[in-house]
Amino acid sequence: MPHIDLYDAPIIDHHAHALARVQPQTVAEYQTYFSESPDPVIKAKFVPDTIMWLWGIRELAGYLGCDPTPEAVLAARNAIPLPELANRMWRDQNSAALFIDYGFGAALNYSVEELRGMLAQPIEKLLRLEWFAQDLIVQHATFRQFEEAYVAGVEGARASGHIGLKSIIAYRTGLDIQFVSREEAMRAFGPVKDQADREGKLRLADKTLCDYLVVRALEIANRQALPIQFHTGFGDTDVDLLRANPLNMRALLQSGRFNDVPFVLLHSAYPYARELGYLAAMYPNVYMDISLAIPFITTEIPRMMHEIFGLTPFTKVLYSSDAFSLPEIFWLANRWGRAALEKVLSEIVDAGALTVEQARRAGRQVLGDNARRVYGFDRTP
Repeated sequence: MPHIDLYDAPIIDHHAHALARVQPQTVAEYQTYFSESPDPVIKAKFVPDTIMWLWGIRELAGYLGCDPTPEAVLAARNAIPLPELANRMWRDQNSAALFIDYGFGAALNYSVEELRGMLAQPIEKLLRLEWFAQDLIVQHATFRQFEEAYVAGVEGARASGHIGLKSIIAYRTGLDIQFVSREEAMRAFGPVKDQADREGKLRLADKTLCDYLVVRALEIANRQALPIQFHTGFGDTDVDLLRANPLNMRALLQSGRFNDVPFVLLHSAYPYARELGYLAAMYPNVYMDISLAIPFITTEIPRMMHEIFGLTPFTKVLYSSDAFSLPEIFWLANRWGRAALEKVLSEIVDAGALTVEQARRAGRQVLGDNARRVYGFDRTP
């Protein structure tokens, strides 16, 4: 069987998160980063028996040149200054750029500006809509003031240095986004604002208001051809998987109102990877991201790729890591993602479906070329 080598294909990690200011000092702290579950019992008791942890520790030990134990890996990584470790790991996996959603864990993480001073690759940022909106609700007294500030922020997102938008409405109220009138949104605003005033902060989770704000953002994005990412599929336990199925977005896509918006649907929508692959195959402006499933489904990554490549055009699939906090999560995602892509493309060539050159071109498209085109990104390290 031919081997498709993609190491020379640079990775554009178009959906990721910032590094944590405080890095783990104990094995118990370290293993919390190897699961998507927020449950402390899962992190403490069950992570040590996952492939993500067991395989990850062996892979990291090989890279760091230490014994394949959690204690040895933790000591070896902590002996290296964080910027050096991060740059070394990204260089090892030919990472060419990071697009950071800085809303996740913002209080605990380095800012985009700080990361740009630390890391030897271009870094772009994404505007996280629900976090942006909830902060504005706290700051503004009336719906009109809030809406004006929200619209101005989204309209000026590109001018303020954002390469795209990001929505986590799947976590908050689900992907069955409805067309809500301004009057309905105004009525919903009152109780939400009262809660924000009482608590001094807000987790925006009112469906009427969330739907209205996402549609307003889509209207702006449609005028600007601005990409917007949507969380789909699995994640923390506060996401309702049934409502995070991307098929819930079909009415939105069928409306014809947002045909100039590049919809980038994230995380392979796992376990709805086939459903997301179908949407990307049917709608010209829908793209399939394969992060989070990479690296967390570990040995299942090749099978997932086979499932989506059977139907979905290679030009519609974008690699990213959705990695966070630790350089190791990025490194493992990039290592396993690239290896799985090489394996699957080699098998497709062996089946006679692609030539070697076609497979190499497909691999380069998935790892970076598609993201460059969708986001209009033309910088190099």
